[in-house]
Amino acid sequence: MTYELVVQLGRQAILTAFWLSAPLLAIALAVGLTVSIFQTVTQVQEQTVAFVLKLFSVGIVLFALLPWTLSVAVGFGSRLLLAVPAMVG
Repeated sequence: MTYELVVQLGRQAILTAFWLSAPLLAIALAVGLTVSIFQTVTQVQEQTVAFVLKLFSVGIVLFALLPWTLSVAVGFGSRLLLAVPAMVG
């Protein structure tokens, strides 16, 4: 196993983790920012409102993107398994 192969596999793993988590983090950020602005304008400072709305929105997006998430994860896993002969030899 060469140094370049290890770096390439690590880079692919990090990029795959980024692409899988980016939509969920973006939705959580957008909902949190929207709720914070709304709470500031209305002077309602209840923390559970933001938590529940973020949890609900991330759950919906996770459910909607589940086929894409699985295809990306399975694609990475299959590329990793296909690279095993190059790692050994």
